[in-house]
Amino acid sequence: CGHADARKRQSRMNAAFALIARDLRLAWRHPHEIVTILAFFVVASSLFPFGIGPEPQILARIAMGVVWVVALLATLISLERLFQAEADDGSLDLLAGSPAPLELLTLAKVAAQWLTTAVPLIATAPIVATMLQLPPEGYATLMLTLILGTPGLSLFGGIGAALSVGARRGGALLALIVLPLVIPILIFAVAAVDAAIAGLSPRPHLFLLAGLSVFALTLAPFAMAAALRQAVE
Repeated sequence: CGHADARKRQSRMNAAFALIARDLRLAWRHPHEIVTILAFFVVASSLFPFGIGPEPQILARIAMGVVWVVALLATLISLERLFQAEADDGSLDLLAGSPAPLELLTLAKVAAQWLTTAVPLIATAPIVATMLQLPPEGYATLMLTLILGTPGLSLFGGIGAALSVGARRGGALLALIVLPLVIPILIFAVAAVDAAIAGLSPRPHLFLLAGLSVFALTLAPFAMAAALRQAVE
């Protein structure tokens, strides 16, 4: 019985890893989608100096907020079709009927999205921060906030993506669902960078940011699976 349970768990994990590998292969076969998201991240961030002026003090004050808000918008762009492609070609029914739990498979989909979207955004963030005159004291904390906070963005965004499957104007519905959920992530991320620049410890804000991502990890798989089962029915 114990060996059978172990084999079953291993089979489920293999299915999840296979789904992640498939989504990664699809992403790298169509790199223009990743390039488009990165281009949006850089170009949208570069508009702020033109809109408010090139004064270093003003840019430094808003830099961390700009990076996070534009990263959120870029994440929303990538999440719009997280489950929609499966709904369009009928493979969503196969996912829902898979022996592996749908909660695990939805988590695998979000993991692949995070790897193909959030990781490139995190790698590009120092360039944008330099362009916006972020003080050097804030760079390390900014990177930590992105590493700790972007999983929460993807997980909460996955809930919105699952709820908006098959809906008309799904992108608008996705934004309407997700934005209220991720406001605390933005608040604690910006507060952590502000504290680091001011010479204070950012650790309380970082712990809260990590806690939000852990909370999203416990909630999102069940919410996504329930929404997708409803969509299949």
